[in-house]
Amino acid sequence: MTTQLTAINWAKAVTIALILFLILLFGVDGQRQILYACMHISYCMWWLLEQKIYPDRCRQIFTEKVDIGGFIGAILIVGIFYTLPAFFAFTNPTELSLAATTIAIPLFYFGSLINTAADIQKATAKSLGTGLVRTGIWSGVRHVNYTGDLMRYLSFCIVAGSLWAYLVPLSILALYVMRIRDKESSMKLKYHDFADYKLKSFRLIPGIW
Repeated sequence: MTTQLTAINWAKAVTIALILFLILLFGVDGQRQILYACMHISYCMWWLLEQKIYPDRCRQIFTEKVDIGGFIGAILIVGIFYTLPAFFAFTNPTELSLAATTIAIPLFYFGSLINTAADIQKATAKSLGTGLVRTGIWSGVRHVNYTGDLMRYLSFCIVAGSLWAYLVPLSILALYVMRIRDKESSMKLKYHDFADYKLKSFRLIPGIW
C-alpha cells in the first residue's frame, strides 16, 4: 500500500519520460514542439520540486492509501492519458500560430501561478490552524486551485493544435465537478461560515459558475 501522492509523483515522472521519448521518436520540428515540451515538463518538475520546498503539502494532499490497482490507475490516467496532448503536439506538422502562442503562454503562466498561490495560501493557513480559507486568492472562487489547473491543461491543448487533445481537460473538469460536489457537502458541515462564503463566491469560473 502507498499513498495517492506517491502514485501521482510516479505518474508525473512517467509523463516526463513519455515527452522525452516523443522528442526522440519524432524530433523537434518547430516552436510547437519546443513550447509544449518546455511547458509540460516544467510543470511536472515543479510538481515534484514543490513538495521538497513545502514538505507540509505531503501531509495535506492525496494522503489516501491506494493498492496496486490504484497505483497502476494513476500511472495510466495521470501519467499516460494526461500526456495525450503531447502526442498531438509532436505529430502536428503545421507551424504554431501567433494567436495560439499568445493565448497558450498566458494561460499556462497564470494558471500555474494561480494554482501554486492557492496551494501555498491554503497550506500556510492549515499550518496556522486557520478555519475556512476565504480570503486572498480564495476570496472570489471557492476551488480556485482547480481553476488554475484547468487553465494549464487548456494551454497544453492549444499548443497541441488538435480537438482530440481537449479530451484531457474535459475529463479533468468532469472529475473536478464531482470533487466540488463532495467537498462542498463536507465544508457545509465543517464550517459555520461556509454558507456566507458560498453566497459571495463562484465554484470554479469567476462570474459564471
